[in-house]
Amino acid sequence: MHRWLCRTFLAVILSQLCACSAYKSELRTAAIRRGTTQTNSLRVMTFNVRSCSEGIDRVAEAIQEASPDVVALQEVDNGTRRAGGLDQARELGRRLGLPYAVHIPATQMHGGDYGMALLSRVPVVSLDQRPLPVDRGMEPRVVARAVLLVDGVEVSLYKAHLSPMPQRSELRREQAAFVARLMAADERPKILVGDLNDVATSPAVRLLTSRLQDAWAKAGTGDAGTYPLPLLGTFRYDYVLASTEFEVQRSFVLQGDASDHYPVIADLALPVEWLATSD
Repeated sequence: MHRWLCRTFLAVILSQLCACSAYKSELRTAAIRRGTTQTNSLRVMTFNVRSCSEGIDRVAEAIQEASPDVVALQEVDNGTRRAGGLDQARELGRRLGLPYAVHIPATQMHGGDYGMALLSRVPVVSLDQRPLPVDRGMEPRVVARAVLLVDGVEVSLYKAHLSPMPQRSELRREQAAFVARLMAADERPKILVGDLNDVATSPAVRLLTSRLQDAWAKAGTGDAGTYPLPLLGTFRYDYVLASTEFEVQRSFVLQGDASDHYPVIADLALPVEWLATSD
């Protein structure tokens, strides 16, 4: 009798666990599914991949699951020894069928280039980069701008990876101010994505969100945290920010084990009325 009760109890527990797992899977699928089929809708993803140290297969799978139109990557290797000489951006573009894949170098290390990358299924009209201010002896950082052609309209996508914590709040604010000045001089609809290495209430992020819409704050679902730390919780360091021309349809964080950061995804759209006036 005792053995039968134990077996029954275990069966109930396993059934509940399976049901919970299936429910979480359904929620994840619902979160990822696009909420619109508008031609002027753009799905943007930002992802710090930590040199694909957990395997480029996992990174490719995470990107493929989200099905973005444009992906901004941080901590990407090109030709380094630790990457086996691989151009990680080009390889990810090849695997994912994204026709535009380019590495954006910030510095050299481990025998190759290291920095950010852009993957895109929409046309890239131009790409340029500028160095960000850093303290003497620190790892160089850059901000890059890609001009995209979205439904016949030029959109500027800015990508940045600010200097890391903990003692550099003022430097990050200086870097954020540099990015904000570049964006202010750009008359196109604008998006800023990246690992800002700071929380939403920090001086650097508040400076940027005073000028741009925070996609997750505007239409986010689920947990906003992107950087899990054991015992300390999950912090929000990664952002998609957009100028007011965009309608933020929704945003979410895709949890997983492909990197030490979780990617952030946002669905953005330029209203038809705005598109009409830009012709």
